[in-house]
Amino acid sequence: MATRYYITLPDGTRARGADPDLSFKAVSADGFASELQAALRTDNLFQRWRARQDDPDEVDERLGATDPDATVTGAQDSLHIDLVVTTGLPGDTFKQRLRLLAGSGWELRDVTAA
Repeated sequence: MATRYYITLPDGTRARGADPDLSFKAVSADGFASELQAALRTDNLFQRWRARQDDPDEVDERLGATDPDATVTGAQDSLHIDLVVTTGLPGDTFKQRLRLLAGSGWELRDVTAA
């Protein structure tokens, strides 16, 4: 069952994770949406993060789940960016990917069934 997440990036320039190599590079709403969608559809971001762990083999494989049907749309609204994410990934996996990309520079506004 898919879930729809409504996310706000209050300041796109601050929506960056702790590791610059894993963080958002985008500067536009479409760019943020595209990067997040890729992170949900593929395990590329997860594999790069996993390789940086002290014991990569001990990382819970469930965090590497992907959703090839995930969609993300982005819109600029004044100074902030709104993202609408539709995915079947578990909430833990979704939030882990978003934290890698945006650090704490995001806000969850609402969650609904898709």
